Amino acid sequence: MLKRLAAPASCSSCLLAFLLAFFSPRCTLSIGADKTMVNKEDYYSATVNATVLDHKGNPQQMVTKNDGRYGQNSPKTEAKGIVIAPAAVNGAVDMQGCCPTRFIVPPKTTHWVAIMQRGKCTFKEKILKAAAFNASAVIIYNNSTKEDTVTMAHEGTGDIVAVMITESFGKEILGFLEKNQTVLVSVMVGSRGLPKNINRGSLVFVSISFIVLMIISSAWLIFYFIQKIRDTSARDRSQRRLGDAAKKAISKLTTRTVKRGDKETEPDFNHCAVCIEGYQLNDVVRILPCKHVFHKMCVDPWLNEHCTCPMCKLNILKALGVMPNLPCMDNMAFDMDRMSRSQTSSQRTALVDLSSETSISLEPLRHSSSSQLPSDEELIPRSGEINIAVTTGGKLSLL
Repeated sequence: MLKRLAAPASCSSCLLAFLLAFFSPRCTLSIGADKTMVNKEDYYSATVNATVLDHKGNPQQMVTKNDGRYGQNSPKTEAKGIVIAPAAVNGAVDMQGCCPTRFIVPPKTTHWVAIMQRGKCTFKEKILKAAAFNASAVIIYNNSTKEDTVTMAHEGTGDIVAVMITESFGKEILGFLEKNQTVLVSVMVGSRGLPKNINRGSLVFVSISFIVLMIISSAWLIFYFIQKIRDTSARDRSQRRLGDAAKKAISKLTTRTVKRGDKETEPDFNHCAVCIEGYQLNDVVRILPCKHVFHKMCVDPWLNEHCTCPMCKLNILKALGVMPNLPCMDNMAFDMDRMSRSQTSSQRTALVDLSSETSISLEPLRHSSSSQLPSDEELIPRSGEINIAVTTGGKLSLL
């Protein structure tokens, strides 16, 4: 079986070997031409099974890979045969099949598969050299571990099957050949793949945009929750201060016990505005700075929470000088009520001014035998006058 020798680093090594053997053919290379591939069209994957046989032809080991790829111009059919690598020419082996290459095919072998490495020349040149020795198929393994298999372009190679496999799989098969083991390979058609038209720049742009958006969203959420926590803490501190101030203010308010003869026991005295009940003897009442009286048990919980009078909304903190700058919960309602009261008082003042400028006269309706109503001329008031007619039924009519 063949033994693998070190491949020459450049074409000059091939030429030197030929000159020493007085062999004149030139090694024609197309450096970089093997990069001809098709990325914009769909492709067919290939499943490659490599079976290692012993000297009796019995299978010893099997390796299967599904990441192979058919060439663009290759028939999408199955192929099988024993694997044969390029043989040495004048003491040098060119695994890439670009320099003059020969294959030693065992006698009575009808189906065999050539294996070569990608690089130096085009895929077409490699395939045609294997086809010259009647190869059933050509397997080309990649020359870079980091790259996936590609769709090879090899127009004009006829009906020979061409498949590319990964570098690791190709070197694994060559390792069996170096141990003088026979490798039977079979190629089967896999699935049809769609082209990858995603631009790398677009992918990077979308990824960066997504990351930036996530950073901005995370920063906003962090700021929002921090601000919410700060507002909650400030509100709690304010409520605690308000509660302490309310307790201090309540302790300064006057309390007394209702006794017989007090004004709270009179029938016409206002009831407690909190519980809507009258005052009884021995009831403990609280007197606010606004002189409103309430049951102590009723008004103390209210003052602890609102610190304002339930009736007039007077701020007891300001009235008693206990933290006058601390706002109460009912300040806004008190201000709105005071504004509405001021508007009502202004409207009343305007009505009083209007009534002072207008004279009102009461004239009885004249009765006649026909009980006719006054004429329209008599009912039309003069400027600055309001006529009110009194009917026989005692009703007033504004004329």
